[in-house]
Amino acid sequence: MTSLTQRTSGLVQRRTEAIRSAAADKDRESGGEEDEVRRGEEEDDDKGDSKETRLTLMEEVLLLGLKDREGYTSFWNDCISSGLRGCMLVELALRGRLQLEACGVRRKSLLARKVICKSDAPTGDVLLDEALRHIKETQPPETVQSWIELLSGETWNPLKLHYQLRNVRERLAKNLVEKGVLTTEKQNFLLFDMTTHPLTNSTIKQRLVKKVQDSVLEKWVNDPHRMDKRVLALILLAHSSDVLENAFAPLQDDQYDLGMKRVHTLLELEPEKESTKPNANELMWAVVAAFTK
Repeated sequence: MTSLTQRTSGLVQRRTEAIRSAAADKDRESGGEEDEVRRGEEEDDDKGDSKETRLTLMEEVLLLGLKDREGYTSFWNDCISSGLRGCMLVELALRGRLQLEACGVRRKSLLARKVICKSDAPTGDVLLDEALRHIKETQPPETVQSWIELLSGETWNPLKLHYQLRNVRERLAKNLVEKGVLTTEKQNFLLFDMTTHPLTNSTIKQRLVKKVQDSVLEKWVNDPHRMDKRVLALILLAHSSDVLENAFAPLQDDQYDLGMKRVHTLLELEPEKESTKPNANELMWAVVAAFTK
C-alpha cells in the first residue's frame, strides 16, 4: 500500500513538473516573440519608415534626380520619363497587383509575355491606381515594353494616346510636398516662369542616398536574390532613369569606384536567367530587360 502511494505521488510530481516546464517554455516563446516584435519596431524607427515618409519607387527615383536647391531635374535627362513608368509597373508588381502571364510550354521570353492584373484593389496612390486601371481594362493585354511606351505617351497610334499619364513628375513632386520632403516655389527663366520643388527635408533624402550607397558598400551581399527586392529595383531603375550617379557623387574616389563596380555587376545580370530563380519577381526582371535590351 505504501509503495502504491509512493508511485502515485511520484506520478503526480512528474506531471506537475511537466506542466511547469511547458508553462515556462510558453513564457519563453512569448517573450521571444515580444523581443522580435520590439526589434522590428526599433528597426523601423531606425529606418524612419513612418507612414508620412514612406516613399514609392517613383518618388525615390524622382528625389534622387531632383537638384536640392533648384528643385527640378536636369534638362538633359531624357531617360527619367520612361524610367518612372517602369517604376510604376514594378511598384504595382511588388504590391501584388500585377504579374506576367505564364511562360507556357514554349517558354516565352520576358519581353514577349503580357502583363496581367492580379488584383485591382486600390493602392491609395492616384498614379498607381490610374496605371492599374488602364492595365486591367485593356484587352488584349500588352507587354511590359508596350506599357512603358503607352504610359509615357510614346505611341504612333492615336487610339492609344489616352493611356498616357500626364504631368507625372509634377504630380510626384506634389506628393513629396504633401509628405514634407519638398516645398513649392516659382522661378523665372527669362522667357517663362516654372514651378519648382526645392528640398526642404534633407534628412529623408540623406537617408535615401545612404540606403543606396550601403546596399553596394557596407551591406553588399554579392547575390541579388538575397538583396531586398525594393532596394534592388531602386538601384536598377535609378540607373535606367540616369539618376543613380547622384547618389554616389558624395563618395570618396575609392568608395565610388567600388560602388559603381558592384552596380555594374548587377547590370550585367541576365534578366531571363534571374527571373527563373526562387522568389524572383518576374515582372521586375521584365522591366529591367526592357531597359537593357
